[in-house]
Amino acid sequence: MSATSIARHRILHLSDTHVGADGRVEDGVDARAALDGMLHDVRHVPDIDLVVVSGDIADDGSVEGCVAVREAVGRFARERGIPHVYCPGNHDRRASFAAALGTGHLAADGTDTGEPARPAGEERAAVSVVRGLRVVTLDSLVPGAVHGQLGDRQLRWLRRVLARPVEAGTVVVLHHPPIALPSSPLMASVNLRDVDGFAAALAGSDVRAVLCGHYHLQLSGALGGVPVSVTPGVVTRIDLTAPPRLERAVTGAGATVVDLGGPGSPMFHTLAARDPRAGRQVYLVDAVSGVDVPGE
Repeated sequence: MSATSIARHRILHLSDTHVGADGRVEDGVDARAALDGMLHDVRHVPDIDLVVVSGDIADDGSVEGCVAVREAVGRFARERGIPHVYCPGNHDRRASFAAALGTGHLAADGTDTGEPARPAGEERAAVSVVRGLRVVTLDSLVPGAVHGQLGDRQLRWLRRVLARPVEAGTVVVLHHPPIALPSSPLMASVNLRDVDGFAAALAGSDVRAVLCGHYHLQLSGALGGVPVSVTPGVVTRIDLTAPPRLERAVTGAGATVVDLGGPGSPMFHTLAARDPRAGRQVYLVDAVSGVDVPGE
């Protein structure tokens, strides 16, 4: 199939909503307000076919946090008649995710349309098709850890799914990025661990983009020639202008519009919420130890 004949799709990619049972997170950020503000500000973005939320849905892993995000994003999706898709992150709990979101692949009316990974395991991996585009969500959650891993069973399932190409190609969604900035003191320790196995599963397939979150910042790169896009966090943004070896989080929700098909595909366009308080420091810590650093 030629590039000009591939159907066009536009995805709104959100991540790291971190909504807790009380709507706030530990650092005092109103996570629900950040999500509502982001969704309000993107209301005029045209031609969205799908909303993706790539993990860390509930800051405390609660069912209530997942439900709050599902309701907010679901309302946005329902108004546009489009599906919304979720995968778990390291802050999520699989039981809460399943209770609130099922497979994580929801139609505009909230119906669960996902086909879960087989053979069934504890991982919340699934697949669905949106206007000819196959959407695969993976579960890179390692309970109690910050880094991610897919594991042999999930990778075998992914290879089986990708063995058959589909009309408009495939998008793979997971929380932990398989790429990291060499200059970062933190990324290479909190990213996806089994990168080689993941790259092997993608090799020669129809995957057009890999969408991730976790880093709370915009980052793009490639894995074995497959484009990888990391979207900014909704609840906070990591500011890479911090002094060396320090991590600074600031307010200001972000999202990415992913355009597939047509010239230049895939294209990743980052959006920032119009928040007058954007850029306010939320925390400054030693990137490795997590100890607060005063006075910067």
